[in-house]
Amino acid sequence: MALSAGDCLGSYEIISALGAGGMGEVYRARDRKLQRDVAIKVLPDGLATDPDRVARFEREAHLLASLNHPNIAQIYGVEDTTPVRALVLELVEGPTLADRAAHGALRIDEALSIARQIADALDAAHERGIVHRDLKPANVKLRPDGTVKVLDFGLARALEHVSAMNTDITASPTIMAPAMTGRGVVLGTAGYMSPEQTRGEAVDERADIWAFGVVVFEMLTGTPLFARQTVADTAAAVLHVEPEWSRAPARMRPLLRACLHKDPKRRLHAIADAWLLLDHDAPAAVAGQRALPSWVAWTVAAVFALVAAVAWVPWRPPPPAAQPMRFQIAPPGELPASAASAISPNGRYLAFLSRGFDRVTRVWVRDLQSLEDRALQGTEIGQAAPPPILVSRQQVHCL
Repeated sequence: MALSAGDCLGSYEIISALGAGGMGEVYRARDRKLQRDVAIKVLPDGLATDPDRVARFEREAHLLASLNHPNIAQIYGVEDTTPVRALVLELVEGPTLADRAAHGALRIDEALSIARQIADALDAAHERGIVHRDLKPANVKLRPDGTVKVLDFGLARALEHVSAMNTDITASPTIMAPAMTGRGVVLGTAGYMSPEQTRGEAVDERADIWAFGVVVFEMLTGTPLFARQTVADTAAAVLHVEPEWSRAPARMRPLLRACLHKDPKRRLHAIADAWLLLDHDAPAAVAGQRALPSWVAWTVAAVFALVAAVAWVPWRPPPPAAQPMRFQIAPPGELPASAASAISPNGRYLAFLSRGFDRVTRVWVRDLQSLEDRALQGTEIGQAAPPPILVSRQQVHCL
C-alpha cells in the first residue's frame, strides 16, 4: 500500500518516501509521541492477509527487537493499523554502502573499518541465532560520524513463504523462487546469495559469511563480484564462477578465500573468526613485486645495526679514569699488633681486626657507604690471630 506525505499510521505521520524494494516500501515518518523521526517499512500485502505469517512475523520482530548493538539498526515496534502492517525502525542518516561503492573502490583502511563493524553486527546477531539472509551494500548505512549500521536483520526469514504471485523476479532485487506448493521462498539478493541459498537449500550463519565476503570484495574493487546482465546469469556465476583473486589486495585474499568457498563445509564457520584475518595489519606488497622472505628482512636489519654500532664506537667518549678513594677509620677498640685488614671483592666493605671493650679480638666490618662499624659474630679469635683475609674470607665475601 503506497503512502503519501501527511498520511498517518497510528502516532506516526509520514513525511516522505525513502525507497522501495522486495522487502517493502520505506518512509520517513515523525513519531508524534516521542518527537523523533523514524523509518516506517510497510510490508508486502501478502503478509497482512495470512494469519500464520502475521504471527510468525511478530515473533521474529520480538526477537529482532532484543538485538542491542551499536552497528545494528534498531526495531522500535510493529504498527498494524488496518489494512497496513509496518515495522517502525531506527532512522539512520547517511548514504548506504552501495552509494559509496558506486564512486569506486574504497581505500583499504576505510574498507577494513567498515568490514570490522559489519562483522561485529553479524557476530552479535549470530550469537542469538539470527541470520540476516540479505546482507548487501544497500542494507549497510554509513553515518557521518563513521558508525556503520546494518539494516533489515532477519526480515528475509520473517518474510519466507510469502506469496510470490505478484513479484517480478527480474525487477525486484530480492528474489522470490517458486516452490512446489505454489508459494515462494525468499532467497535474497541475487549477487550476494551463497551457493546453497541460490539452490533454495536451508541456510545458516555461513550464508551471511558468504555475503560478507562478497561485500568486502566489492568495497576493495569498486565493482560487484558476481553481477551479470540477468538474474539467471548472476545465479550461475554464484554457483560456478571463481572470483578473480588478483583483483583484490594481497593482504585481503586470505579473508576473502575463507569467506567465499562455494562449499559451506569449507567456508569460514563463524564470523568472529574473521577478526583473525581482519586484524592482520602487515603492509601489503606493492603490486607486481614479490615480498622479501622474513629472514632476509631480519638479516638486513642485523647488518644495519652492526654497521651502526661499529661506526659509533670511535666516536664514543672514553670512560672516566678510576679515582683513588682516601678515608680514615677510628677502630671501636684497640688494634692488635697485626692490624690486619681486607677489602670485599665488590669494593664496598672493609674488614679489620679490633679488640673491643670486652677485651676480645674479633673481625669488624665497615660498610664504606656508612659511618658505623659492626662486629662479625662468630669470629672471636685468640692472641695469635691470622688476618681477616684468611679468617673470615667467606663472611666478608658474602657481604
